Amino acid sequence: MDIPTCLQNLLLLHLDPQFLWTVLLMWDSGKACLLFFCCIFNPVDTSIQGHRQEENASSCIQGRDPRLCLWDLAEGRNTVMDSVQLDSVGFCKSSILVRGQLCWMLAVPGKGSDEVQILEMPSKTSVCTLKPEADAKPGMPMCLGLWQTNSSLRPLLLAGYEDGSVTLWDVSERKVCSQITCHEEPVMGLDFDSQKAKGVSGSAGKVLAVWSLDDQQSLQVKKTHELINPGIAEVTLRPDHRLFATAGWDHRIRVFHWRTIKPLAVLAFHSAPVHCVAFAADGLLAAGSKDQRISVWSLYPCP
Repeated sequence: MDIPTCLQNLLLLHLDPQFLWTVLLMWDSGKACLLFFCCIFNPVDTSIQGHRQEENASSCIQGRDPRLCLWDLAEGRNTVMDSVQLDSVGFCKSSILVRGQLCWMLAVPGKGSDEVQILEMPSKTSVCTLKPEADAKPGMPMCLGLWQTNSSLRPLLLAGYEDGSVTLWDVSERKVCSQITCHEEPVMGLDFDSQKAKGVSGSAGKVLAVWSLDDQQSLQVKKTHELINPGIAEVTLRPDHRLFATAGWDHRIRVFHWRTIKPLAVLAFHSAPVHCVAFAADGLLAAGSKDQRISVWSLYPCP
């Protein structure tokens, strides 16, 4: 399925399926606007149906104004309920870790070029600022991933940096647990499988890196896979942790088997760099590109 849009620079996609519905949440940095499509799929045709109404629906959207806004999306509304003023206007996306029904933790680029700020939301209370040692010089954070293990409530942060390194931070202790250099170019996207203690990252170069986290919270590169063309804008694991997909600057979406890192598919549809990819829980894959189109793919259904 192809959804043509008026987007200038689509940088974010999120899918949330329920029954036959799939909600596409999109952020267009060119027009600084938030867009929603609700698509219903059947074997005969595909149509755009307007907004689905939900109770207590909300979303956090990060812009380059620089603000992060909390939107009220319940019952067809589209109003800003609250906002957080950001200190950075870079390209690093924020990360959210849900801590309870009414609270969550937010990681955003900090005031210093190499800093990450951690906030408790919705109170906007500053938890800490994570700053590398003076002699580390990793450059700017390019991608962030907050997470926690099933056995511990201690929040952890994975950050990909401009120098090609991935760093694991203990947020509570405000310290670096481990750091690896797995790319020669800036790390543009990463994702982590907490069940298997294994992650994957892509960069502005040709290499995908797979790394693991041991019981001593030490990161180790386990495997690399070289692509034909350089430039990975985003890496996303499917919710069932069987596949992952990459968004390529070469206009291609690539799908891999997560356990073996075996390439499974190269999806050629877009005519410009692909900026973002997102999986739905039912296996649908969406991709957004600079060509002002969103493609939605049904492949390798979830068991």
